[in-house]
Amino acid sequence: MDAKRFTGPQAGSQKYDLLTALAVAGLCGSPGFQTSMLRLIALVTARYNWARDELTVGQREMARMWSVDERTVKRELKRLTTAGVLVQLRPGVRGRVAAYRLDMAEVLRLSAPHWDRVGPDYSARMMGQMGRSEPPQAPEEKVVRVDFGARVPAASPAPLPVAPAPATADPWGRTLDRLARSEPALHRSWFGGLRAAEFAEGVLQLTAPSGFVAQYVMTHHLRPLLGAAQMEYPGLRRVELRAR
Repeated sequence: MDAKRFTGPQAGSQKYDLLTALAVAGLCGSPGFQTSMLRLIALVTARYNWARDELTVGQREMARMWSVDERTVKRELKRLTTAGVLVQLRPGVRGRVAAYRLDMAEVLRLSAPHWDRVGPDYSARMMGQMGRSEPPQAPEEKVVRVDFGARVPAASPAPLPVAPAPATADPWGRTLDRLARSEPALHRSWFGGLRAAEFAEGVLQLTAPSGFVAQYVMTHHLRPLLGAAQMEYPGLRRVELRAR
């Protein structure tokens, strides 16, 4: 779901899909989060600047729209930014109104487990916009169970060291290996689907499954990507990303 496309021919249907994602993410959360997301939906529907991809509304105006006081507005904004749904672009200082942006990736991540509740057509459409065949999954949490009543077994000999797997001859393959070790969550969600297209004159050209993925990686995760690639591509100065 590329933010730039919200001003194109399909903008209307994509906005409805985004509002639906906000709604199902909120409805499946706690009662407090449900209220926060309902208020956010009202704010986005009425005042979001899709051309600039930002929300610039004063707290007094938000309070009037939500029928609350400004202290409640501050609490709601903190809850939404802490959840990662909203990102503050500029603080409100010296009479200037603060600016926020929807974090589309976080909205998709929060709502993805519940897309099928809307319907198979919606789920398929959202996965297609992300260039995926299945919804993104949150990283699995490992649970360690300890039985304090069990006897502690005798220490066993330490295993022999295992030789590392031979490195691939492909520099992009080695780059992905580095990212998988250093940034496993980002590799799983964003870097793993990237493909190398060409490396020439210090510029590495990559392709992504969708325009949304390409834009989001360039905007939010370029630094670790560039750092890992520079270790495998001598003379690399810049990374460029485009949709396949």
